[in-house]
Amino acid sequence: MAVLTLFPSESYTASNRSHELILVAFIRAGMSLNLPNALTLLRIFVVPLLVVVLLTPFSENWFGVPRHILGVTLFLGAALTDFLDGHFARSRNQVTRLGQLLDPIADKLLISAALISLVENQLAPAWAVVIIIGREFAVTGLRSIAAADGVVISASKMGKFKMLAQVVTVALLIASSVSGKPPVANFGRPFPAIEFWSVPELRTALLHLFGEGPTTGNDWQVLIYTTGRALLWLVVISACLSMYGYFRSFYSSVLASRSERRKSESARIATVPD
Repeated sequence: MAVLTLFPSESYTASNRSHELILVAFIRAGMSLNLPNALTLLRIFVVPLLVVVLLTPFSENWFGVPRHILGVTLFLGAALTDFLDGHFARSRNQVTRLGQLLDPIADKLLISAALISLVENQLAPAWAVVIIIGREFAVTGLRSIAAADGVVISASKMGKFKMLAQVVTVALLIASSVSGKPPVANFGRPFPAIEFWSVPELRTALLHLFGEGPTTGNDWQVLIYTTGRALLWLVVISACLSMYGYFRSFYSSVLASRSERRKSESARIATVPD
């Protein structure tokens, strides 16, 4: 039986192997695409559309809908497919190699695209987004190394909480924007990382909220934006904590097992008679 090799043997690496597996999974998926995999692919295809909606006046020009409304609708709809594809895959017994490969890729594409768009629109600080996206790459690398050793590092409770907080935070920041920009001017200064109360628009919105004048639509956008920026701290902290949990699991399940194997191999070699 002939075997198709996508890369020459002298340059074949683990990375080549993973690329080949993804290509083979795509070829097989073309023959039988089930509902969970279709939802995962849909989430990937929504990503470029989401970026266009968030960064350009496409929504206003073509549909007459403010970009923050269409943007948050697209984002939450795509995030919902993350729950639905896993639910349908388990309930219908349709867990496939393609789904296992593409689901984490789709999640990271969606979150990364949304966060980078928020930085471009000055709705989120770059330092927080770098930490969140860097954590995603670090965890993906650890899982890939563990998988090569036949070890599966499953998502922790903190990781699941981080994902939920992440979706809520991104949705709030998108929904609070005005023509893609923050609803606060703050005298031209960046929105503070901690001293939210120093922003004049927030003080005005709080005064209106607690009875000193009518609460306007802009007041609600300022309050939603401030809530999103506060929750961003929660996402950053949970991202760091969950990354620590993944590193600890990686060490205990992969590095420790490798050390045990080396010790057993050394002991076996030492007991072999001359």
